Amino acid sequence: MAGPPIAGLPAKPPFSPHSRAAPERRPAALPAALAFLTVHGVSPAVLLAAAAEARRQAIAPEAAVLASGTIRERFFYQCFAHHLGAAFIDDEIALGAGARYPHAVHAGLAPLDGRDGRWLAAPSGQLLTHLLARARGGEHLGARLAITTPSHLSSLVRAAATASILREASLGLANLDPGLSAKERPSPAQCTFALAAAAATTLAFGLAPAFALAVVSLSMTCLFLASIWLRLFAGAASTACRQAPFRARVEDRRLPVYSVVVALHREARVVPQLVAALAALDYPRGKLDIKLVIEHDDRATRLAIEALNLPATYEIVVAPAGWPRTKPRALNIALPLVRGDLLVIFDAEDAPAPGQLREAAERFLRAPRELACLQARLAIDNVEDSWLTRLFAIEYAVLFDVLNPGLAGLGLPLPLGGSSNHFRTEVLREVCGWDAWNVTEDADLGLRLARFGYGVGILPSSTQEEAPALIDAWLRQRRRWSKGWMQTLITLTRDPRRLVAELGVAHSLALALTMTSLVIAPPLWPFFTALLVHDLAAGLPSPASALELIEVVLWMSAGLFGTASILWLAMLGMKRRKLLGLWPFLPLLPLYYLLTSAAAWMAIYDLILRPYHWHKTEHGLAKTSRQSTLTLAARTAAARANLLSGEADARA
Repeated sequence: MAGPPIAGLPAKPPFSPHSRAAPERRPAALPAALAFLTVHGVSPAVLLAAAAEARRQAIAPEAAVLASGTIRERFFYQCFAHHLGAAFIDDEIALGAGARYPHAVHAGLAPLDGRDGRWLAAPSGQLLTHLLARARGGEHLGARLAITTPSHLSSLVRAAATASILREASLGLANLDPGLSAKERPSPAQCTFALAAAAATTLAFGLAPAFALAVVSLSMTCLFLASIWLRLFAGAASTACRQAPFRARVEDRRLPVYSVVVALHREARVVPQLVAALAALDYPRGKLDIKLVIEHDDRATRLAIEALNLPATYEIVVAPAGWPRTKPRALNIALPLVRGDLLVIFDAEDAPAPGQLREAAERFLRAPRELACLQARLAIDNVEDSWLTRLFAIEYAVLFDVLNPGLAGLGLPLPLGGSSNHFRTEVLREVCGWDAWNVTEDADLGLRLARFGYGVGILPSSTQEEAPALIDAWLRQRRRWSKGWMQTLITLTRDPRRLVAELGVAHSLALALTMTSLVIAPPLWPFFTALLVHDLAAGLPSPASALELIEVVLWMSAGLFGTASILWLAMLGMKRRKLLGLWPFLPLLPLYYLLTSAAAWMAIYDLILRPYHWHKTEHGLAKTSRQSTLTLAARTAAARANLLSGEADARA
């Protein structure tokens, strides 16, 4: 099929033997999208192999040859321009007012500025085949058409649409539904409630301090005890989660295009490690669409990426200068550009399991559309770096191997982790992507999906991450997380009636208890722990009334079940993550929670004075790795082979 005509270009005339250019001769099995390269010295054997791979993956022939790295994107489109008799453009050029973003990027076609009606094209698929067919018919396309690469066309269209890109990336959700964005400060109703509660508590303590203390203590004890029981139920539910039965591997031709988005900021030192991890993914190369998002002034990271001479599967997306300067804003800038039906977010230091994308795609293919997201399990790679990374590894094992599977198994709302989130792209766009003003955009998005009626599942596949080994770096990261959880709680409670209407009473209560453990408990943990230790040291009190008896029973129950939940969940997670050798570090957990409390108080300070400031976590500093040296070497070798194969073939 030749495809539809291009606006502004004349329709293809009937073929005539007296046309200017006769059809060229080519091997019978070689598709037209590749055959023209033989004139430019490319081996037919290389092109035949690419054509066979394209048929196996059910993709366009040029997508297969460009994804393999055998032919570089610039060389391919230079040859294509020469074949059409058109100019090849790889420098800055003005586009016409009709270049719509992001439609022009996906169409591979944009009008050039001027009155001559010329177009700039970076064709692929049917459009590329259509142009080749018209050229074989003797049509001279160079007068109305110039050729560039898809990556350069994308860069030009984005530069022309900078204002709208910045507006949508920063304000898309806030403008559409201000009540769901952390950009909005606490509502008047929230402020009134907080002031009224503070005034009532102060007045109660002034008039009847003993009674007020008993009521406050009883209320907080009930809240914390309910939160503890939710964690215990989630732990118990996680033991009932069984591995899915074996299913036959889905053929590559049935797999959808998968977009991988990585936001990088000052990550030059880990770029080679990231590319090696992505090159090791077991997914059809021609169906990968990898976007590396960098800030406009991050020259070091850009040079590190460009030095690898990556194949056309990768695209560098430069985020224009704007506010807030956060990871979710960078992800929103990439979202309109992705081509995949599915999308995954990785961090710069991540090393996902090679089969993770394939497992997620196969799960999505078999699941209803209501399953909008899959959260892979995150694990700490540099466990042996310090006592802090060991405790961090235990915490991650509890969260991603116990609590998250348990909450998902119970069908409850799930705050996402910051990486290895796999989405249906259509649904992600439907809910307006990420909130650029929330510094834990992952947790907010997971709960917003639940409010829109979508579910989050757990993917058994693991992704190795690097944990901060030093206290100051750990505190910077944790205070950002705590501030984001506080922002999320404010957003959720802005309109409680709407929240209950969207989630239902049971799920709203479960969400309240989850946020209690994330937001309310950490700042108060040292005080309640000190009070509990004091009471135990002073001996069991003798209640003088029924209220005091209830208070003592609940107080002791909270202490007992709280301690039991910490130890049981920790041992359960350590067993599943094969970290039982870390049991000598369990006595340090109180110190770890004390640091968490300190970070929470710092987060309160940040929330008041600089709510949208992003505390950067430095990566590439790990001294140890749980992955074997052989595995890392194999990944690096595979990545290097994939990246350099094209250059070797070209020299041959």
